[in-house]
Amino acid sequence: MLIQKFLPTARRHLQSIDVNAALLQAARRLGEGCDMLLVCDAAGRLAGVLTKTDVVRQTGRCTGASCTAPVIEAMTRDVTTVTPDGWLQDVWDIMKARGFKNIPIVDANRHPLGVLNARDVLQTLLQEVREEENLLHDYVMNIGYR
Repeated sequence: MLIQKFLPTARRHLQSIDVNAALLQAARRLGEGCDMLLVCDAAGRLAGVLTKTDVVRQTGRCTGASCTAPVIEAMTRDVTTVTPDGWLQDVWDIMKARGFKNIPIVDANRHPLGVLNARDVLQTLLQEVREEENLLHDYVMNIGYR
């Protein structure tokens, strides 16, 4: 299955924040149940991602004025992304190998389109396997093939 077919589901997980937003604002949003914030520049391009781990790391070393740091100082800049023309199975392989819960989907200009969540990807892949299994069963049993 192409990632493009999964975009409606991935858009539900898309939450972004400006690079210059306060880390405290991001922490509040992450505390409300968001797994990952996509950090975007003024043109709307993906500049990085911010997770609860990033916030904890930054606040654990803050002193004085650095405690009011902008998101850009705490975000992860080296982000693994995928495009809509990729395969969902390939995304799952990346998630498994690197231990990711989420991967952003971006267009050719790095504008965020959605976020693939590991649980959603796995459920979709399992459903595909079940459908193939049913087709194979029907074929072997000569059901519907007269």
